Amino acid sequence: MTAVLGINAVFHDPAAALVVDGKIVAAAEEERFSRRKHGKTPVAFSTWELPEQAIAYCLQAGGLAPGDLDAVAYSYDPDLAFQPNGDITAAEWEGLRTLYARRAPLFLRAALGGWEGDFRWIPHHVAHAASATFASGYDPCSVLVLDGRGESASHLAARSAGGELEPLAAQALPHSLGLLYEELTAHLGFRRSSDEYKVMAMASYGEPSFLGELRSLVRADGAGGYVVDDVDLPGYVPALGPGQEFTAAHAALAASVQRRLEEVLLDLAGWLHEQTGDRDLVMAGGVALNCVANSRLWREGPFERVWVQPASGDSGTALGAAMHVAHALGDRVAPMRTAALGRSWDDDALAARLRVAGVRFSRPPDIADAAAEVLAGDGVVAWFQGRSEYGPRALGHRSLLADPRRAENLEKLNDIKGREQFRPVAPMVLAERAAEIFDGPLPSPYMLFTHGVRDGWRERIPAVVHVDGTARIQTVDRAQEPLVARMIERFEARTDVPVVVNTSLNTAGRPMVDDPRDALECFGSSPVDALAIGPFLVTR
Repeated sequence: MTAVLGINAVFHDPAAALVVDGKIVAAAEEERFSRRKHGKTPVAFSTWELPEQAIAYCLQAGGLAPGDLDAVAYSYDPDLAFQPNGDITAAEWEGLRTLYARRAPLFLRAALGGWEGDFRWIPHHVAHAASATFASGYDPCSVLVLDGRGESASHLAARSAGGELEPLAAQALPHSLGLLYEELTAHLGFRRSSDEYKVMAMASYGEPSFLGELRSLVRADGAGGYVVDDVDLPGYVPALGPGQEFTAAHAALAASVQRRLEEVLLDLAGWLHEQTGDRDLVMAGGVALNCVANSRLWREGPFERVWVQPASGDSGTALGAAMHVAHALGDRVAPMRTAALGRSWDDDALAARLRVAGVRFSRPPDIADAAAEVLAGDGVVAWFQGRSEYGPRALGHRSLLADPRRAENLEKLNDIKGREQFRPVAPMVLAERAAEIFDGPLPSPYMLFTHGVRDGWRERIPAVVHVDGTARIQTVDRAQEPLVARMIERFEARTDVPVVVNTSLNTAGRPMVDDPRDALECFGSSPVDALAIGPFLVTR
């Protein structure tokens, strides 16, 4: 047996993943245990914090003790980091981050009760790339990694064949598409390294009126990289404070940066395809969570297939690092078949939690049918089933569900979650029915692309149609998700619509629900009509 533990701890979204004999056993973000959004603040002096609870879960899921590990893979290489004259107080504390990364084996030894073993630093963008190449199962394939930053770069273009990665281009800092988008996020009153998806949603409300100037400032360099010159965001529109209403000018700035990001991604993909001639492209890094850009790349880019790691943000580097080292140790690394890699509880454990909570609950003959009945009656259902998801998307395991036929349900769900009304919610649809309703890359099991909503359906499912006429869909495969598929099927039997609204089971500023107590707290504090938790139904 070969067991590799992967850890992400440097910037944000600390996480752990366990790969045994080349197969993914478990993966989870620390925020799901600590209930602290994104796990920690992305500053240099938090680098020492390890995802200790996520590590403990992964070992428990694998039935392993620390001494059973063959290696630990850490998704950052301090030898590649920018180190300003060795001064840990210089350059915004960058040296301190490097120091803490170097001390990671000592921190891990303390966390694992004295463990001493094979500790490997894996370059940040190599870990991102591995999370996509191995997980996709595409071989050979081209690879694009784009994020805010790694050790000293913000981008990697490469080719993978037989599990070996051939770097072809990398963009050195300070040029960074991800950091530009982070700056825009903060300028528009949101939290950087957290709320970029809000900017993507806002962009749909504006016209890219600043695009011409941005094209001269942000551009591909013709050699696989790009240039980001100084973009004076306040010169375009004043900054917004948290909670302030945006104006048409703010939406125009969001639309302009979004459009330019898409254009540069197309240029980078075009260059990469010229080098490799590959059929397939895989992507990771925080920028790869931009589903609007992904969709344009799929539609207009040179690759036939585009696969995006569902945990494309930094949490996914824990899995990538583990996969990379598992391959180096000689394992045949298996693809990622599901994002449901987190905790679960059996029926007896769930019933015990419900009894301790003192809530009245029932066990209907079919929880999928019972949930569908509530939804068809225009109720909102908190859906807690199986293992929790790895990554930022709720994919039918920790979800809030609603009827898509009523436009008012978008406002209702945003009110329940305490979030901005311009934010869309997503449809989940039976995989075999998706093509008749949506236009875009199929299947789409991880909500990483946007799809056009076909004529005749926009009026039937208005709650999930964004202002630009698109929807970020999740296709549901019966073989992989039989319970979710049956719930949608029973909803269709009552409504003639094979689509259900799906958004994450959480409220604003809090991580997605993970354990039963989280689910009961969310249900008890928000106007949700029913909680479907395992085979049990809790109603008001």
